[in-house]
Amino acid sequence: MFAAIAAIAIVIGIVNAFSGAQDAAWRGDSGDIGRRLFWEMSSIVVILVLVPILMLPVRRMRRTPGLGAQIAIGVVGLLGFSALHIIGMVGLRKLMLWLSGDTYDFHFSVTTVLYEFRKDAVTGLLIGATLWLMESRRELRSAARPGLSVPVAKREQPVPDLIWLRDGTSRIRVAPRDILWVASAGNYIEYSLANGTQHLIRGTLGATESELARFAIVRIHRTRLANLDRVSGVDFKPSGDFELTFDNGKTLGGSRRYRSAVASLGGRSALV
Repeated sequence: MFAAIAAIAIVIGIVNAFSGAQDAAWRGDSGDIGRRLFWEMSSIVVILVLVPILMLPVRRMRRTPGLGAQIAIGVVGLLGFSALHIIGMVGLRKLMLWLSGDTYDFHFSVTTVLYEFRKDAVTGLLIGATLWLMESRRELRSAARPGLSVPVAKREQPVPDLIWLRDGTSRIRVAPRDILWVASAGNYIEYSLANGTQHLIRGTLGATESELARFAIVRIHRTRLANLDRVSGVDFKPSGDFELTFDNGKTLGGSRRYRSAVASLGGRSALV
């Protein structure tokens, strides 16, 4: 990435130097190509040194939500880039010409600074956009390799599924883990949650059973489903019926017809 930016910048600098020399010759001025190449290359060297620094505001913008905040970071980044470029460029030129026995005068003024800033703003935006695209490509490639982009601890903890319940005119998001049982109530389904709240939802128990089966919420009675992950105890009756005790102390009865659904909770004796 850096090599590509450097190659493009150097080519542009060379073209600018030759173009400036030719324009000067047409005006009858000196077309000293060596000196013009020195002006261009001294500026480009400083710009290339500042490329890694430009990466800082680019990455900060990518992590910051909100267009306004991103624009503010970009403006501060461009101002800092331009200031460092001007200081570095002038310092390098003064040093090199001093070593060769010559002098350099930047002709410091508001007009000169604004002139340089206008060029720096365009350069900074182009390099910043290139860095942004490179970062996007890197993140996409990392995302395609889960082993490189996602820590092992996070991969082993999948995001829990959530379901939405319509309670009257409201919609409520519920984690299946929070459901103790679901019971049929005519044309409605009543969800009983571990925190003691209940939600009456229009629907059928059959459709709800199919939707919740993957969460270990199974039918234990003709009119009831129970969350087996929340069951802390099961009491099998001589009649074949059974009673579940949940981890919050609440209980719920089940029918012998669905005894097999909770057989694993009570071991082999549950099948007797």
